[in-house]
Amino acid sequence: MPPPFCVLKPNKLQLVNKAVFLDRDGVVNRALEHEGKPYPPTTLADFQILSEVPAACARLKAAGFLLVVATNQPDVGRGTLRQEVVDGIHAHMLKQLPIDRVEVCFHPGKGLSECDCRKPKPGMLLRAAREWNIDLAQSWMVGDRWRDVDCGHAAGCRTIFINRGYAEELKQKPDFSARNLGEAADIILTQTQRGF
Repeated sequence: MPPPFCVLKPNKLQLVNKAVFLDRDGVVNRALEHEGKPYPPTTLADFQILSEVPAACARLKAAGFLLVVATNQPDVGRGTLRQEVVDGIHAHMLKQLPIDRVEVCFHPGKGLSECDCRKPKPGMLLRAAREWNIDLAQSWMVGDRWRDVDCGHAAGCRTIFINRGYAEELKQKPDFSARNLGEAADIILTQTQRGF
């Protein structure tokens, strides 16, 4: 029997990984809300991991998923937040949670940059998939904004929308909705048991 998540090819055994891609603000940590819109923490002191996240991450890791945070941080590109602050937040996050990789887009967006990594474009997911041999069709994108859902669809993942009640509309329908990452983990693990 081949090990889990393997694909047999002629004369070759190739390991294939599956992943859960996580948006950061509003999924892993509490987003700062202003007038119905979420904003990232601007200091390490403001970075608060949501209470259900450690257990949810542990359960997903135990089920064999890689955990990849994929986050837009355009304030760096806009010059309103220093990259060192974001890097410090991520170093702290990696000490607290079993995250395998952090993908970040620092580009400013708003017509000021063109890149393939700013969500809703799937570049961050595609790059992680190439480097970690991830089968995107067996993987999930979990996020709290329309950009996350569209990014997951564009990459070929199943999507879970965490509804925080922001003042913005979805552009595409997610595969599932949840209240938080704990519920999202329940959905992923149930679907995996059903042979998705």
